[in-house]
Amino acid sequence: MTPGFFSSRWVPRPDHVTELDGGLPQGFRAAGVAAGLKAGGALDVGLLVSDAPGTVSAARFTRSGVVAAPVQLCRERCDLGSLRAVAVNAGNANAATGVPGFESAGATQIAASRLTGIDPAGVAVGSTGVIGVQLPVDRVLSGLEAAREQLRADGDEDFAAAIQTTDAFEKRAALEVALPSGTVRLSAQAKGAGMISPNFATMLCFVQTDAALDAATADLLLGVTVKRSFDRISVDGQLSTNDTAILMCSGASGVEVKPESADELALGEALDALLRQLAILIIRDGEGSERIGRVVVRGGDGESVERAARAVANSPLVKAALHGGDPNWGRIAQAVGGVFLDRPLDLDIAIEGVPVCEAGGVRAYDEPALAQAVANDEVEYAIALNDGEPRAETEVFFSDLSHGYVTINADYRT
Repeated sequence: MTPGFFSSRWVPRPDHVTELDGGLPQGFRAAGVAAGLKAGGALDVGLLVSDAPGTVSAARFTRSGVVAAPVQLCRERCDLGSLRAVAVNAGNANAATGVPGFESAGATQIAASRLTGIDPAGVAVGSTGVIGVQLPVDRVLSGLEAAREQLRADGDEDFAAAIQTTDAFEKRAALEVALPSGTVRLSAQAKGAGMISPNFATMLCFVQTDAALDAATADLLLGVTVKRSFDRISVDGQLSTNDTAILMCSGASGVEVKPESADELALGEALDALLRQLAILIIRDGEGSERIGRVVVRGGDGESVERAARAVANSPLVKAALHGGDPNWGRIAQAVGGVFLDRPLDLDIAIEGVPVCEAGGVRAYDEPALAQAVANDEVEYAIALNDGEPRAETEVFFSDLSHGYVTINADYRT
């Protein structure tokens, strides 16, 4: 794992969090193996298990109207508050595969249950890869057999590799979190690089902690932090069929995190930072991305700022300018203007803290200095909607639009 997980200026490492070299919290084991779903002998089947019978969990899934079979199965057949295992494959999304796809997901769940001794309702399944192709389930089942034999407390690296598709690098972290009542561990493995859009990204993310939480607290923490992380990113404005985020809490540390306590606040801060940095890594990967942006919109009501921020983040013109290091603020203005039709807009825009537009008109600024600022890896855009309505604020993180993105997606199946 690359040192310095908290690499973005937008996500500082909390003072009570220490980065570790890897490994899972107490009570967890994981493995990743090659089962032939991806070419070249790449790892493509992962198994993650909690050995603690009292493990509690929480989960969030895609909001797409086209739902992959593993997501459908998790919603219908899993106890989402008591998950103890995850069986996941890359190389095939098992989406838009009809009844056979659902049966394959069910066979995966039953096989993982048999191999781990965990009730099927406690086993979640996940898939990622090409949509509209039947899952070669026999390969998945053989992979799970091999993975069971390789389960270990430091298996998070192989597990993280086994869930990747077009990812250029791993998205994994292991943290030590100092709570008022004691020290706990927190780890996560994620994948995602393309087909990324809020609601809530195209990704898989599995999070583990050895803190002891009740199911309601786990669900609250995951829900809040997903909204501030994976709900806040966009690579291409495309919503996936397979999005899955699962938090599992083994309680093996013996440190109890009670609702509405200082421990809950401290753990929530650590989880928030962890997921926000993972979300930024997803857009930094971005299938050929070279720069990432953050757009902050203030003023107006909640719906107005949200629509404006997403219009900027998903604009091909803004994203192309970001890729080229071009401080072309006119593209930002036109993107916001498309949201507020037939309505004059009093708009302020600043790029990297430099005001470039005031009250809808150009403002003098140091063009060479701004050009240098937007050549950095991270570029921030601030927009104010000065329309006298109730004031709200939101943010969206997004990647640029590169030649590499077009190449990767033009050749995805060929």
